[in-house]
Amino acid sequence: MKLNTKNLTHFLLIGAMACAVALAGGNALAADAKPNPVTAIDILLEPDATMIQHATATNDRLRKVFPKGFALDASHRPHITLVQRFVLTENLDKVYAAVGKVFAAANVTGLKLEAFKYYYIPDKDLGLSGIVIKPTPELLTLEKQVIDAVTPFVVETGTSAAFVTGDDPEILPELITYVSDFVPKHSGENYHPHVTTGLAPKEYLDKMLAEPFETFTFSPAGAAVYHLGHYGTAAKQLKQFELKP
Repeated sequence: MKLNTKNLTHFLLIGAMACAVALAGGNALAADAKPNPVTAIDILLEPDATMIQHATATNDRLRKVFPKGFALDASHRPHITLVQRFVLTENLDKVYAAVGKVFAAANVTGLKLEAFKYYYIPDKDLGLSGIVIKPTPELLTLEKQVIDAVTPFVVETGTSAAFVTGDDPEILPELITYVSDFVPKHSGENYHPHVTTGLAPKEYLDKMLAEPFETFTFSPAGAAVYHLGHYGTAAKQLKQFELKP
């Protein structure tokens, strides 16, 4: 299903998302004999079982009313974007090393995050739903440290070839602009962490948002760099980091 309105595209690009993370491991560049000189990346946190359980339950609920929506399954996993950037492909190992130092020094799995509401961005009669997370000072500090670590390797912009495109070689121009402008337009005081949960009719989502939301706390369980795909999805894992227990 292709979603091409401006509002829905914007939501898909935030942090999250976008909408889902592919679990297929391995180096995304290995499939290309001549990788593009620029790669669009998402540096992200992988949530623990508590968040995955809530996100999956919400996704199951949405798919019952809108089966054409995407599933959070073996090829689509919940995540929390820290930053999206364009970098030179030849510098990816340097990016991993710099960002890895941040994650190695930080108590990532010790972060206590609170999910406190649903929200969605409308697209005509549909909406893309997500679970919103409070941006704690510790999370904002980690986000800034990751941004600072990747900044020396950032290039201003890229083309569709910088993304995982599959059968559709053209990336929406809004996505290219979004990644180029992630810092500062969607970082720092403009950072809105969330986990995307799925698609459903707006009428249904309005009723869901009117229900009491039972807040819950969770922690990150992992951190990784992913190769970005259509609509800001984290399409292929490039690097998984070792974290403090």
